[in-house]
Amino acid sequence: MSSSAPRRGLRGRRSECEALDRLVADAKAGQSQALVLRGEAGVGKSALVEHLVGNAAGCQVLRAAGVESEMELAFAGLHQLCVPVVGHLDRLPGPQRDALSIAFGMRAGNAPDRFLVGLAVLSLLAEVAEQRPLVCVVDDTQWLDRVSAQTLAFVARRLLVEPVALVFAVRAPTQGPGDDRLTGLPELEIRGLRESDARALLDAVFPGRLDEGVRDRIVAETRGNPLALLELTRGLTAAELAGGFGRPDAQPLASQIEQSFLRRVGGLPAQAQRLLLAAAAEPVGDPSLLRRAAERLDIGADAAAAAEAAGLIEFGARVRFRHPLVRSAAYRAADPADRRDVHRALAEATDPDSDPDRRAWHRAHAAVEPDEAVAGEL
Repeated sequence: MSSSAPRRGLRGRRSECEALDRLVADAKAGQSQALVLRGEAGVGKSALVEHLVGNAAGCQVLRAAGVESEMELAFAGLHQLCVPVVGHLDRLPGPQRDALSIAFGMRAGNAPDRFLVGLAVLSLLAEVAEQRPLVCVVDDTQWLDRVSAQTLAFVARRLLVEPVALVFAVRAPTQGPGDDRLTGLPELEIRGLRESDARALLDAVFPGRLDEGVRDRIVAETRGNPLALLELTRGLTAAELAGGFGRPDAQPLASQIEQSFLRRVGGLPAQAQRLLLAAAAEPVGDPSLLRRAAERLDIGADAAAAAEAAGLIEFGARVRFRHPLVRSAAYRAADPADRRDVHRALAEATDPDSDPDRRAWHRAHAAVEPDEAVAGEL
């Protein structure tokens, strides 16, 4: 639990919360600040934004959030942020007032000069902040229309002694160059939780005892992403989680990311696909167990190299998929008969004395029809 945000329940975010608290304190002291929170989807940027807003007592707060469907609507994000304070427009210099009024559709006119719009927003925020410190928050900045993002970045670079804090939360790109509209602004990278915090979060949200090996694998593959930790176990029982995230085929494919991983898995050589299937069916990422199962399945050493080269899995002290959805895709892409073969090999490779429950679990998934012996073992 972060001591600086106990009411919000933010776990493992002490330094990030302290940075945001300083931002608010500086704004109250008349020192303008701008900050970009950058991180992958689900890493906790929005939760930190809520912490910022919740600790901005005594400040006026303006909020906006990028909406993907509005990315082609010029000034949409800017309008969302500024509409609560448009009553102050009359106090702006005439050219600025006219430019912003036209941009917001409050009066007719030719397309406004974007420089004047930027100056108008800067003047408007400074005017509002004269009454009390102002905190402006923009979430999902990657989905702002381009002119709004450029205008707000323009404003952020020109804040001087106004009691204004301007915070952008933006999703880090999964590949390739990122959005350049916020270049030059101070940044705070938001990463996944440390292993100890991720474990604690998982234990806190999962009712009952969670198998340690399964828990370690979930933490490793989610890389501490809080949303992934919460969503992967939602609605699952301890029995369902015996396979890591429940039977990997238990939930429907619902995203383009999963479909992308399915295509990549399907493009691998047959033996590499079979090895990925075995790794997906093995709940705790034990490399020695997977190696023994692979030998029983006659999977050659080249299969591991092909799977790693594709960037889908890592074979080290622990077998770790690049993302939990890769594991799901590898399992779903396989023929049911291949799944049974893999579970049978894993059952045979599992020590019946040290891990009888997992051995029984694999034997059950390998069964073609009701089996009294397997049922008794379960």
